[in-house]
Amino acid sequence: MSAAVIYEAADGVALVRLNRPERHNAVNEDMRAALLDAWARFEADPGARVAVLCAAGQRSFCSGRDMAEPSGIGHRTFLPILGDTVCVSKPVIAAVQGDALGGGWFMAQMCDLVVAAEHVRFGLPEVKVGRVPAWAAQLRGMIGEKHMLQVMLTGTPISAADALRMGLVNAVVPDEAVMDVAMHWAAAIAANAPLALAAAKRIVYESAGLDRASALEHAFELARPVLHSADAAEGLAAFREKRAPVWRGR
Repeated sequence: MSAAVIYEAADGVALVRLNRPERHNAVNEDMRAALLDAWARFEADPGARVAVLCAAGQRSFCSGRDMAEPSGIGHRTFLPILGDTVCVSKPVIAAVQGDALGGGWFMAQMCDLVVAAEHVRFGLPEVKVGRVPAWAAQLRGMIGEKHMLQVMLTGTPISAADALRMGLVNAVVPDEAVMDVAMHWAAAIAANAPLALAAAKRIVYESAGLDRASALEHAFELARPVLHSADAAEGLAAFREKRAPVWRGR
């Protein structure tokens, strides 16, 4: 794997670190290929149950696509975005210790959980240079329409505190605590049943936009095979025997 992305895995947790701090961790073709490789590696590894996406340096989490390096790859498909151009069924946590601007915000927002440092800013500056952040359409449903228009039309970054208030991040903590919180969440997730984790993630995303009855029906459809799995039987047995469960992912 390219040095533009560092991938490590231990104790059920994969660490995916963007590693171009001298370029504000902007995504060029080298980093793009390395990220695609990292996500494929994570998805294929049954021992890795949750990932933490982080970045080298504290100035910038990611500034989006590296516009200094022209590429023939299409605008939509260039950034490896979970749930759009990349399929990852397992939980992913973003540990944001630097500004997330433009596509960099998308890189953080694609993750299931987000913990950010107090000094971090999130912004969509595209309109300032004659571009439009089309991906921001996915913010609809996450934040109110007025907040969405505010960040898109002004191009002015918002603080981590504002992002928390809007529901875009789960926690805002001092910089030195960001990775500790992310890894604490990751350890808690990694201890849970992998089939249940995947189904829970699908329930949240796939019920979006459905009416209440349809959402409930779909949730039960996703839950049914999990409830009849060997892991579900193991979970009950471990509870009764007062021991830690041994998950098999089946």
